[in-house]
Formats: sequence, C-alpha cells, structure tokens
Amino acid sequence: MRLVVGITGASGVKLGLKFVSLLPSTVHPFIVISNSAKTAIQCEENRETLSTLSQYTVYEDDDISAPIASGSFGSDAMIILPCSMNTLAKCSVGIADTLITRTFSVMLKERKKTILAPREMPLSPIALENMLKLSNLGVIIAPPVLGYYSNQETLHDMENFLIGKWFDLLGIENNLYKRWGTQ
Repeated sequence: MRLVVGITGASGVKLGLKFVSLLPSTVHPFIVISNSAKTAIQCEENRETLSTLSQYTVYEDDDISAPIASGSFGSDAMIILPCSMNTLAKCSVGIADTLITRTFSVMLKERKKTILAPREMPLSPIALENMLKLSNLGVIIAPPVLGYYSNQETLHDMENFLIGKWFDLLGIENNLYKRWGTQ
C-alpha cells in the first residue's frame, strides 16, 4: 500500500509520528510535515524527533511538484494526522497551496480513501460545517476520540487505541487495542 501521511500543525503531532512508526512493512508511507507541524514538534517534543523519519520518504510541504501531488503516482490512501483547522478549511474549499492540500485534492478527485483526524476542541460551527461537507464528499472524518471499552490505562494504551482505529479504517491489520467483546 502506498500511503500518504500529512502531519499538520495541530497539537498531537506525536500521534502522527507514532502512527508512521507502527506501520507494517507492507505499507510504504510518503510523509509530508507542514512548517506549522515542525513548530508544534518543537513545542511538544523536540526537533530530534524528526530524525526518526530518516528511513522514510519525506517531502517538504512547499514541494508541490513532488510525485505524490499527481494522480498518476498511484497513492492508495491518505491520512492527515493531526489535521489542523486551517488545513481542514483549505481542504473543504479546494485550496491546494501546499503539498498536503494539493495531494488531498488529488486523492479527492481520484476517489481514493482519505482520512482527516482533526485535533481541536471544542469544534466551531465553521469546522463542523467543513467536516460535514468533506464527509458528504466521501472523506472519512476520524478525530482522536477514545473508546473506553478497551480499558486503556496509560497514554501509550490510548495512543495505540487511536492508531489502531485509524489502521482499521485503512484496512491495515493490527492488534494495537482490545476490541469490543474480546478478553
């Protein structure tokens, strides 16, 4: 699977980085980190955190000529995790001024599976309208919302639950969390 992972400047960039680190070898990620995400990494983690991505294909967000910006590249799916409200708004009105938003618009026109994980609370009426519009266009809106039935006890457990749910949406087999009805 060729998976585009956009990491934007919302709180929770660690989730995007951990998502990538847990991908199985059958998934080839193409990663784009926005400039705002790099700032968030400095605030929430540290700059060295980006060095963990050195084994992957990583593009700069201003490189709109990158292969993933074309439908002929053949990406299978895309997730924007976390998805800032700015990126969500741009996606909802077709603004494609960065590699992340341009690739999103390609995925939309190609009718490829696309997931946005908006990270904000509370949600404004504008954000809710944007999410509804995108959902009606076939985009999966999957914010990081916990399901307590899997009995998470640590932050690590909570993150694995969320990542496991996103993997499920992408059809990536995993056992990152306790599923409903299992011991």
